[in-house]
This record gives sequence, C-alpha cells and structure tokens, in this order.
Amino acid sequence: MDSNIKRTPFHTLLIANRGEIAMRVLRSAKAMGLRTVAVYSSADADAPHVLHADRAVHIGPAEPAQSYLNIDAIVAAAQASGADAVHPGYGFLAENAAFAQHCRDAGLVFVGPSPESIRAMGDKAAAKRLMQTAGVPCIPGYQGEDQTTATLLREAEAIGWPVMIKAVAGGGGRGMRLVEGPQQFATLLQSAQSEALHAFSDATVLLERAVLAPRHIEIQVMADRHGHAIHLGERDCSVQRRHQKIIEEAPSPAVSPALRQRMGEAALQAVRAIGYEGAGTLEFLLDDNGDFWFMEMNTRLQVEHPATEALTGLDLVALQLRIAAGEPLALRQEDVRFEGHAIEVRLCAESPSQGFVPQSGTMDLWQLPESPPLRVEHALASGAQVPPHYDSMIAKLVAHGATRDEARQRLLAGLADTVALGVATNQHFLLRCLAHPVFAAGGATTAFIAQHQEELLAEDAGQQAQAAAVAAALLQAGTDRPPSPLAHTLMAPLRFEIDGQAHAASVQRLPDGSYAVALDSAQPVEIGLRFLGHGQWQVRRQGVQSPLRALRSGERLLMHWAGRAYEVRDTSLAPPHDTGAHGGDGLLRAAMSGRVTALLAREGELVAAGQPLLTLEAMKMEHLHCAPRAGRVSAVHVAVGEQVAMRQVVAEVTVAAA
Repeated sequence: MDSNIKRTPFHTLLIANRGEIAMRVLRSAKAMGLRTVAVYSSADADAPHVLHADRAVHIGPAEPAQSYLNIDAIVAAAQASGADAVHPGYGFLAENAAFAQHCRDAGLVFVGPSPESIRAMGDKAAAKRLMQTAGVPCIPGYQGEDQTTATLLREAEAIGWPVMIKAVAGGGGRGMRLVEGPQQFATLLQSAQSEALHAFSDATVLLERAVLAPRHIEIQVMADRHGHAIHLGERDCSVQRRHQKIIEEAPSPAVSPALRQRMGEAALQAVRAIGYEGAGTLEFLLDDNGDFWFMEMNTRLQVEHPATEALTGLDLVALQLRIAAGEPLALRQEDVRFEGHAIEVRLCAESPSQGFVPQSGTMDLWQLPESPPLRVEHALASGAQVPPHYDSMIAKLVAHGATRDEARQRLLAGLADTVALGVATNQHFLLRCLAHPVFAAGGATTAFIAQHQEELLAEDAGQQAQAAAVAAALLQAGTDRPPSPLAHTLMAPLRFEIDGQAHAASVQRLPDGSYAVALDSAQPVEIGLRFLGHGQWQVRRQGVQSPLRALRSGERLLMHWAGRAYEVRDTSLAPPHDTGAHGGDGLLRAAMSGRVTALLAREGELVAAGQPLLTLEAMKMEHLHCAPRAGRVSAVHVAVGEQVAMRQVVAEVTVAAA
C-alpha cells in the first residue's frame, strides 16, 4: 500500500439526489458524524430528505433538467452550504463523468469513481471493447461508430436474430429494444434512439445478440485508491419488466460457490483494468449451462444494494464514504461472509392494469407493517406528494431470512400488510410474482414476467366480488365513524365503481348490525363491519375476521383489504353514462400526468384504432397514447412540451363519414 497517496477527509456531505436514496445516504452520513446538505426542486420543497438534512438548498424548478440534472446549480449549492463532498446516489448525475469532473475542479470530494473510470464504463460500446481486452467474456455484437439504419440493419443480420438494441449511454431499461426480425428493426431502432436522445442526450446505440431467457446476475465490488478490491457476491435481478428490475435477491438460486468465485474474479479483472475506486456493479447474463457474459458496469451504488447489506452485514454507503475519504478497505476477500438469504422488491407508483403506466398524486395513507420485520427504504408519509417528474419507484421492501423461502414468506406477509392508498402501485403485482410457483422454486429468468404476465395480471373474480361487497357495505356505513343504528328494514340501492368496474348493489342493515349485500342481482352475502377508529375496521365474512383500512379522499373511498388497495367511487347520484375510459366516446385521455414529447397525428387525419397519436414522458419513460377507435382526428388539445394531468382529454377521434 502506498502511504503517500493523499487522503481526502471531509466533514459536510451534499446529497445530489432525492427520495429514498437521499434518505438512505443521510442515515449513514449522520451515523458517521458528518454534517449533511440536501438539494431540492420546487416539487420537493417539503420532501423528507429536505427536512432531515442539516441544511437544504433549492436548486431549481420541478423538471429534472433544471434541478437534479443541473450540474452548475448543484456545485453552487455545495459551495454555498459549506459542503466539501458530494454523494450522487443513483440515477440523475450518478454516472455522469462531467459531474464528477466539475466536483473535482471545484475542490469537492466526489463519492464515487474518478471521471476517467465513469467515462470508460459509461459508454457501453467502449466498455465492451475494454472488457474484451481485459479478458472478460462479452456477448457478440456491434459497437461501431456508423449509426446509419442501413449499417445497423446489416450488422444485425450478421449477428443473427433476435438482437438487442441498447443505448450506449443508457440505463434503467431506457433506449433498449428487443428485435425479433428485420421487419421490426427500423421502427424499434427509431424508438430506441428517440428515447435515448431524450433521456441521455445521446442517440448512439449498440447491438448485441439477444440471449433469450438468461439470468441477470450482478456482482457487487468495492475498491479503494490503494489498489485493493473485493467483491461482495452476487445479486439475481432476473425478474424484470421492460428491462427494469422489480425483484432482486442475494444469493442467486442459480449460482454455486464455484460459479460465484469465477464471476467474482471476472468482476475484479474489470475493476483492475480501469483502476476503479468506490462501489460498482458488474452486470452479467448467465445461461443455464453456467456460461456468463459481461453486459455493463454501473459505476455507482445500485438500487438493490440493501440485499447485499442484509446478506453481508456491511453498510455499503459507509464503505463508499470511507473510500472517498482515502481510507483503505479494512476487509479482505476472505473476510466477507454471507448469511442467509435476502429478497428486495421495488414498490412503484404505476398501474399494472393499464400497462404499468406511471401514476402521481397524493399518497393519502402510508403505513408500514409492524411484523414481520422488513427493511423499508422510502421517503414517504401520509399526505406526501408523488410528483410526475421523477422515477416511479417510491419504496423498496427487503426481507432477510435463514433460507430463501423464509425470506420470501416474510416479504409476502410484510408487503401484503403495507398500506399505500391514494396513488396506484404495483403492490398486488409484486405479491403475485413472489407467490408464483416458478419464482418460489427459484426458477425465474429474465423471461419470467413475459411468460407469465397474463396470469400475474389476471383478476381473481371471487376476490373482486368480495371486495365489491365489502365496499358496498362500507359506503352504506360511512368511513369515519361507527355505523349509525338504522332500522333493519331499510334497503339502500347503490351504484358504484371499484377500480373502474361498475357495480349495482342493494344493502340492508340487519338486526345484529351487519349488512346484507346483494351485488349485481346475485344472492345477498352478509358483511360484518366493526369500526376501531382512525380509519381502521374489522371485516367479518363467513365467520372470518380480517383488518381493513379506509379513508375518504375527495370523491374517492380508498380501502386496503386482504393485501390489496382499492379505489371506490359512489355513482348512485350520477346519471348513467359512458365514461369513455376505454375510448368508447372517442376521447383520448392521458393515462398519467406528464409532458407531451411528440404529436404523431394531425387534426383531420384518418387513423386506425390503436394507431399512435402522441407520446407522453412521465417518470423518465416515454409512453405512446393510441387512437381509442378508428376515425378522423377531430381535435388535438395539447402541444409538444405541454404538461398534462392524468385523464385530461388530449385528443378526440370521431367516426369518419362513410
């Protein structure tokens, strides 16, 4: 070890991020005795990371480009607040070499690798060439400078179908498209390039042979500036949707100790090849023969780092901070121990039933389970805003157990008891994934969701009917007080929607205080309700009691029951009408709050049902909005660059005259 290498101690840390990762970094920094500085956009003025930091600096409006991606504003905030170090978290500027360079030039310690290392690994094409030179196995493909459609198509033909298009500057699934054959290539290439240009200001792509249904395995590494590097084992991130991870676990069910050693050594070869410093992750594809190929390196902390922390007992953020201060790693490879199994899920503000479109709004009620004990990383509270400008992930829930199935069962129970009301989430979808027999057996590959999506999204008609009956009883009882003593002969007709599905019901209060609910002309079922105060109820059905949380939010009744959130609207006093939710009235409504990035049809144009009309960007992803029916575009109500609210009418399609 070279004792002449300069140490870089610091005392005040600025966290150049928001949300749960800002809270995570704050926790370790405060535990180490560091002073902390938060930065925030106008959308985050009252966010928890702002309130928990020692100081906070406003850096711009809600749009990321003008706040969390504004290098000059963040560096100025560090200087104004007296910070002498910057932690970038993940996302935003975490893998931006220019940001690391600006911090260095301003005399700030950047908690992460050098600008040179970020630059070397940030361009996927250059990184792949570097890894090939270092002897790390790589997927065959094309990473040349000629980006014309003709050349890329020719190279794709040479690689062989299917191929994967990847943005060289990309991450988080943006700028990635799987192409099955030449007929789709030009369209998907244009889509990938457009998304990459918007997300990363770089439309350059590379091509790779698509490895179908592999495991996605990543190796966590830590390296100091004294030439010492270790790996902390693997995480299996195979359960993905649109190339975005939603479930991660450590260790992988598919990795043996011998394979772990091989993959760990390959990761360390990569680290040594670039003189890396800090936390990093080498991502590999693993086939069922035990062969693996380098995909990319993330030169930052990963979203899923808590799974490794649970397994090893190490604080990865604290290690990052010590390495950035110039301290040598105190761990040798043989000191790393793995105990039990950990599984993490990403709770996202999105609607699985609507194609997983992002959601935003007010989280009216947020409540974590008391048991089993889960680690929950979040920046939420009841009444918190979920803005439309940032990533859709709002929390991570992590379970650790002596065995994989113990961890899985704990996560199932804790996730089911987590209450998130007001903004739609993927909670129920995650529960379905965790409970699926393929995942339970440890057999999930990257094809898991695509292969099983229909059953993962399928509604349980019996469960839906039970929830609707409970909702009808609750509407009759009221949600903020005990049921009033009503004559048992009173019959109350109701019309209501639960998660957009319309129902009619007759509700009768029985002498014992329970309710007889006849739903959609079916035979009545008895629902017992016991009010416990503060929105808490006990539901009794067929002799079985279960807890329920409910509250009013404007015109909505929100309830959490049997591990699932529901949104109920009483339509008893509203005249029956076609809401147009599925386009029956020809009105195209925004599926989420977001910004219009492209108009794909003009007023007066004839369009087919399902033809793309415009693109909205929300939570860092682009979403096509298509014609609700065939006809003529009679009106376009928005312009490129305009912000729209969820369910706002953005275009109209009328039936074309014969």
